[in-house]
Amino acid sequence: MSLVFHLRIRRLPKVPPAVWLASVVFGLSLASPTRAADPQPYAVTFTPSGDKAIDTLVSQTSNLAALRTKAPAGPFALVLRARGDVTRLQTVLNSAGYYDGAVTITIDGKSLDDPNLPQTITDYSAATPIPIVVTLTRGPLFHLGKVAVKGDVPAPAMSAFHLKSGDTAEAAKVIAAGADLQSELQNEGYAFANVSTPTAFENPGDHTIDVTYTVTTGPRVDIGPINLAGLKNVHPGFVRRELTIKDGQRYNAGAIETARQNLAGLGVFSSVQAVPATAVGPDGRLPVTFVMREGPPRTVSFTAGYATDTGGVLGASWTHHNLFGNGETLLLSAQATGLGGSSTDGLGYNVGATYTLPAFFRRDQQLSFNVSAFKQDYTAYKQTGETLGTTLTRQLDKHWSLSAGLSGTTEEVDQEGSDNHYLLVQLPVTLKYDSTNSLFDPTKGIRATASVTPSESLLSPSAFFTILQLSGSTYLDLTGNGRSVIALRGLVGTVQGASTFQLPPDQRFYAGGSSTIRGYSYQSVGPQFADGNPIGGTSIDAGTIEYRQRFGKSFGTALFVDAGQVGATSAPFQGGIKVGAGIGLRYYTPIGPIRVDFAVPVVHEENSGNFQIYIGIGQAF
Repeated sequence: MSLVFHLRIRRLPKVPPAVWLASVVFGLSLASPTRAADPQPYAVTFTPSGDKAIDTLVSQTSNLAALRTKAPAGPFALVLRARGDVTRLQTVLNSAGYYDGAVTITIDGKSLDDPNLPQTITDYSAATPIPIVVTLTRGPLFHLGKVAVKGDVPAPAMSAFHLKSGDTAEAAKVIAAGADLQSELQNEGYAFANVSTPTAFENPGDHTIDVTYTVTTGPRVDIGPINLAGLKNVHPGFVRRELTIKDGQRYNAGAIETARQNLAGLGVFSSVQAVPATAVGPDGRLPVTFVMREGPPRTVSFTAGYATDTGGVLGASWTHHNLFGNGETLLLSAQATGLGGSSTDGLGYNVGATYTLPAFFRRDQQLSFNVSAFKQDYTAYKQTGETLGTTLTRQLDKHWSLSAGLSGTTEEVDQEGSDNHYLLVQLPVTLKYDSTNSLFDPTKGIRATASVTPSESLLSPSAFFTILQLSGSTYLDLTGNGRSVIALRGLVGTVQGASTFQLPPDQRFYAGGSSTIRGYSYQSVGPQFADGNPIGGTSIDAGTIEYRQRFGKSFGTALFVDAGQVGATSAPFQGGIKVGAGIGLRYYTPIGPIRVDFAVPVVHEENSGNFQIYIGIGQAF
């Protein structure tokens, strides 16, 4: 849907005699008894105006274009629809600063003012679409003349007002300037500040527009008290600890909205509203009430996926979002893996529980405990074990987070008939950055992760080693509406302190599969045993470039190239680079795109597989 801003210009209306005559004839025609005419198909042609942005907005705004196939119209309705487009498209010109522009629409070459036009449409062959031509004449571009702000506006707030004489008189800019000034005043304590819709006067002689804003600031107030409404099972003390504003601070509409968003993101509310009072209290402060609706305390979710190399995956989870009234979460999950697949030799599983304490000593900090049991039966190795761990995570700001953890894992791993028991203690430290706009379907922003994981293998063979990884992805929106996106992904990793065979097989690097190099079988890229089975390595580097294009409302496609390598030494960028390429289909749903990718190795090798198919929810990265 397109939004067109309209700036009302004070000008005396002019009604041509032909328009008046056509209106009379048209009204008499409507008043006369007649049979209902059949809908007339039509074809719309837009004459280029010389401005691509305007032409795009015209095609998106026109009802003639939007309703051509959805709502066929009879002769009189078609003329009315065309007249409506004259007004709508004149608004498009005005919004771009062309206030003396003109919109002309003809039907079968005849003006809309032609009194015989309805009969012409009626007589037209129903088998042939009647031609409609839309022509926009831009005329001169108007600029701003005098720009005035009436009212007692504090100087700091005026810094947010960027409109000045000489700017182009685009309606969106003129209206936005007033909205920005009002927002700035409300962020500086003037809760009742109001900036009226600007009045505008046209100066036809020099093609300028004079605009005047009238500002009423009202009193400058502080916040207080802060009230909570709608709580049933959530403790008020927990909500107050999570608030990012406090009683007595200067009123700031932006800070109140940030506090609302923070409460909405706790996972216990289905909706949160911030409602300032309509008048200050007896103490001269302005009460603010947060009205909350608690969401379902328990949810159940299911997951599914399939790849020709790793086989099918089925999972289910149960989550309690408010276990003891303070937003504590308990997640129970179970997943079956290896349901078929060329890189698996049997079924696997992963069952676990995670308990999370929010606001652990700080509002922006949480502590989680997890326990899991797992079994995997890959071609590279067979693994059975249990893990117990804890992680402390701090949200540094809107985009950055830092976590540190401690985990212990006991496992048995069989690789090439050599069965070893390992007891691992690890201390992962992870720094993350995320400025993307969606979890499952990002179209802009950056994701980056840097991790350091000191690890100790306590049993024979014992070893101390450190895993270093740096990964990232970025998304370039080519069209501004998220329909054409270039996505880039990169990964570099190294293990320091131990050689390949001193490491447990599951702690080594592997490549191949949906998360690294599509087209190659899972874990097949890197050093191999004599029989062709993967050994794993101590360094990795991989990268992806993917082009994503949406078609219509629900469909899309992707073209991608993945490349990477795994080395037997700790220095990355060694080992022999492998390249995979493919195409993907996307079906967009409210929860994210359903993804189907088909990929092949650019150079086929033994054990690489001929092709791979990957099915899942969400983009590949």
